[in-house]
Amino acid sequence: MSLTAAPHAYEIKSASLPLVSFLLKNSNLSDLEADLSRRLGATPDFFDNDPVVIDLQQVDDASAVLDFTALCALLRSHRMNPVAVRGVQEHHLANAAAAGLFEARDLSPSAPSGRVETVIQEVVREVEVIREVPAPSEAALVIDKPLRSGQHVYARGRDLVMLAMVNPGAEIMADGHIHVYAPLRGKAIAGARGNTEARIFTLSLEAELISIAGTYRTSDTPLPSDVVGKRAQIWLQGEKLIMQPL
Repeated sequence: MSLTAAPHAYEIKSASLPLVSFLLKNSNLSDLEADLSRRLGATPDFFDNDPVVIDLQQVDDASAVLDFTALCALLRSHRMNPVAVRGVQEHHLANAAAAGLFEARDLSPSAPSGRVETVIQEVVREVEVIREVPAPSEAALVIDKPLRSGQHVYARGRDLVMLAMVNPGAEIMADGHIHVYAPLRGKAIAGARGNTEARIFTLSLEAELISIAGTYRTSDTPLPSDVVGKRAQIWLQGEKLIMQPL
């Protein structure tokens, strides 16, 4: 007769998960739905069932009764997966728990210094990406047609290669590098999910906005004279965007 103990069927270990913090500022879900549709409508694949912490610390009316079930359904419709709530008031706890959310009291999400208002602010203004993302591994997304004002292209998890002009009002975004073999006159957002090694290359730098991993510069600050309208590359050094002629 063997006295060997049967192996355990499971183990419990601590885990650290990448999370997105959704900073809710408006308690009116109709307004939120309209805002989400407006900002994410052009990029329906921006999220990929990412786990989300609903942060209520900046909500406009802390006393408002929130329908967490409806809120969770709204976020899921945009491919976010709400799992927890933070900054919740006592009168919200029961409703949040009923919607399957746990209270994340000890969660202290942090972004790199100076990047709480990241470039995602320009696309989804109240969503703060708080995770590190590996460098892109898929083949680059290649676009060979000019982008008009209002058009948007996102190379999720990879580089973006533009073979035609990016006009003012158009927006290009990539998790990796951005190469524009034409004038860049719209917005260019590289390293959109935290890749600080990403770079932007263009044959003519005239952008309305350039950004790498959350550090951005708009046309409110004129481009340096040695790169404006010229071949240039842009990369991130610490928290500063470096622009250099090619």
